[in-house]
Amino acid sequence: MVDTAESQIGGRIKRLRRQRRLNQADLAAALGISPSYLNLIEHNRRKVTVPLLFSIAGYFGVEPGELVDSDEGRLAGDLMEAFGDDLFADSDLTNLEIRDLATANPAAARAVLKLYDRYRVLASGGEAPRRDGEAEPYHLATDAISDFLQENANHFPALEDAAERVRVDIDNSGDSFDPAIRTYLFNVFGLEVRLASLPHGIARQTDPARRHLLVSDLLSAESANFLLAQQVGQMAATAEIEAVIAAAELPEGDAPALARNVLSAYFAAALLMPYAPFLRACRDYRYDIERLGRRFGASFEQVCHRMTTLQRKGAAGIPLHLVRTDIAGNISKRFSLSGIHIPRHSGACPRWNIYAAFLAPERINVQLSQMPDGQKFFCIARTITKGDYRYNAPRRYLSIGLGCAIHHAGEMIYSDGMDLGSAQQVVPIGVGCRICPRMECGQRAHPPADHRFRLDDNVRPESLYARMG
Repeated sequence: MVDTAESQIGGRIKRLRRQRRLNQADLAAALGISPSYLNLIEHNRRKVTVPLLFSIAGYFGVEPGELVDSDEGRLAGDLMEAFGDDLFADSDLTNLEIRDLATANPAAARAVLKLYDRYRVLASGGEAPRRDGEAEPYHLATDAISDFLQENANHFPALEDAAERVRVDIDNSGDSFDPAIRTYLFNVFGLEVRLASLPHGIARQTDPARRHLLVSDLLSAESANFLLAQQVGQMAATAEIEAVIAAAELPEGDAPALARNVLSAYFAAALLMPYAPFLRACRDYRYDIERLGRRFGASFEQVCHRMTTLQRKGAAGIPLHLVRTDIAGNISKRFSLSGIHIPRHSGACPRWNIYAAFLAPERINVQLSQMPDGQKFFCIARTITKGDYRYNAPRRYLSIGLGCAIHHAGEMIYSDGMDLGSAQQVVPIGVGCRICPRMECGQRAHPPADHRFRLDDNVRPESLYARMG
């Protein structure tokens, strides 16, 4: 019998091979094994020896642990969250059955998630899926893009190469990259960049008649520069962006358009923070986000995003997770290479420091987090503020969470002075109340989906959902 961790490896290897567009014979030859043996491994019929595990990890440029903690683990977490809905209260599904579905039939599991996503749209009063080519409900597209980034480990070599090619063409002899981008846009595309008082909510706008690229004068310098770099990506890397989208299995509707925006933003980050110098600075500065921001003229959020893309074969950074939430707990960005599960359909655990960060705005909040399965993570979080740079402008308050598996914590400057082996410093967290097995938690908002609670009229617990029978 193949255990759960072992069964995850086959699917992960198959997915990595397909992402590289390799056939089994080519990969088997590179690993020095027979195609039939590789086929058995991918179908979870043979165990992977430790030397072979390291060979496979080295070939694909990933950590060996990432092969074990594969996408099926995240898929199982998403399924558990979905099946935690009251809709399935009487189904009596077990965690083992859900994991079996994710590992043995990942395609069917993703189909179930897609169906549940559509159900949530209708249940919340949203629009029904359209069949005439019109746009799908917006949040389905955002979930599809999150899955798309996850499947590609948020790393796109073609866009990295395009950004490096363009950066060579840009004259960056001055102290600031901003004038160089403006000159490049004018010389190559005939666009003159001008600051302008644009309508509220518009950050960038093109005036085709005058060949002007108008940028809002209410933006921060980092945001304005990033928008210029993104415009360069939309015009200079069109072929590469369209090729990535064509190779993806995105749903019709809003998803391709959203993907273009995401990929042009990826290009912008790669242009402003080129891979090799940025990775070297990350290692030299030990992932000091604010110092890296000063070095590359980028914002806190931009640096965090760029850190998650450092997955080049043979030159990878720390496998990180990133999550962004607002003050109401709505998660607007999620990505995980660390192995931590980020909720797909609900807010994260209230014990997670991404929420505590709101209590100390713009200060780094550090946490050693432990999931119910025993995995430990090193997490940092900090709030950011977005809004127009003008008096009395409305502000949006968000929290950015970034983290890694505990064994990478020492590589980050934020771990200095912490006893990473101390059990007393570890904060038990979960994914979401409906699927979290921690029965003693006093911060529960909901009971676990597979439990019922009994109230004793003579005893009133601090939390109705804690210490349930």
